[in-house]
Amino acid sequence: MNSAELTQTDPTPGTEVNSLGFAKSPAETRVVVAMSGGVDSSVTAALLHEQGYDVVGITLQLYDHGVAIQTKGACCAGADIHDARTVAGRLGIPHYVLDYENRFHDQVMQDFADSYLRGETPIPCVRCNQTVKFTDLLTTARELGADCLATGHYVRRVDGESAAELHRGTDPGKDQSYFLFATTPDQLDYLRFPLGGMSKDETRELAHRFGLVVADKPDSQDICFVPNGRYGDVVRRLRPGAVEAGDIVHLDGTVLGRHNGVIDYTIGQRRGLGIGGRKDADESEGPLYVVGIDADNHRVIVGPQAALACHRVILTEASWVSPDGAPKEGSAVMARLRNTAPALPATLESVTADSVTLRLDEPQFGIAAGQAAVMYDPSLTDRVLGGGWITEAPTVDLA
Repeated sequence: MNSAELTQTDPTPGTEVNSLGFAKSPAETRVVVAMSGGVDSSVTAALLHEQGYDVVGITLQLYDHGVAIQTKGACCAGADIHDARTVAGRLGIPHYVLDYENRFHDQVMQDFADSYLRGETPIPCVRCNQTVKFTDLLTTARELGADCLATGHYVRRVDGESAAELHRGTDPGKDQSYFLFATTPDQLDYLRFPLGGMSKDETRELAHRFGLVVADKPDSQDICFVPNGRYGDVVRRLRPGAVEAGDIVHLDGTVLGRHNGVIDYTIGQRRGLGIGGRKDADESEGPLYVVGIDADNHRVIVGPQAALACHRVILTEASWVSPDGAPKEGSAVMARLRNTAPALPATLESVTADSVTLRLDEPQFGIAAGQAAVMYDPSLTDRVLGGGWITEAPTVDLA
């Protein structure tokens, strides 16, 4: 690309605002599209190209292709880069692959391994959005003279009274607002989400209409750098020698078995514990669940489901995408404690510069440190206020 191609066009006076919110024609509006090689980002690029925008596709190489190409159903692998390039070629748009492997390794994969070793259950996709995609890639898009960065996320960017707001996608089955809670107001101002008002079926119909090779490509199911969903294998590779065996212990102190590393367990887990029952146990308590992980002492603690009841959640690295910033202490919110869970009533018990304590109206079960708590406006439940990383979800005394 030469310097002339990177110059951002100034708005043309008197021009109506286009569909992306800029007061100039689509042809004068440069849009960088983050193309993962999947159907969503491919349709995003095709839609914007059809509408006449100056579209540039960028795909991120995030990790070693020798491993990635063996992993079906994972984003950003070698085959996915090929698919993104093929789609861009069909559309006739420029396409570039950027090597972000070192940044991804340092900012996402290392955090992932450390979190598991602490006995947490991390969400690397949020970290990736928080660091590589919405920081590094967004900076690159600006350097390319783009007016905005568009992605295939199923969320909506709504113009509020004072600034842009982040809202859920209209398709409840595909809404991805949980994964974007850490988006900042400045980032949201620059981002666009053309699929936010669509369903997945509508997206696939468009992919067929555009004749895209990825029209029937399955959605990615695994974390992109975790082959076959085997998280423990990745942690052991990143931290050789750091994973130690230990005891599986009942809340009453009974040692029920051994494990090969706390990284293989998560709070609320019921299956695959590899333990028997207890002699003279009260069967009315029901099956055993993982109710605590004592990483320092390499213990996995199990007990009845009742021991998972959590009334309060403590968050750090709180982030507020709402232009109004953090709500006041005592404010009611709707809190979503897992991506697959509904948002439920809660109260902001305390709010500091980067931490929050949430008091849940009703106890929830199986809340794991390392996950995110995302807060929504109780009066406009589609609107994301912000969120944070769960560091504590106290239940019973596990000493």
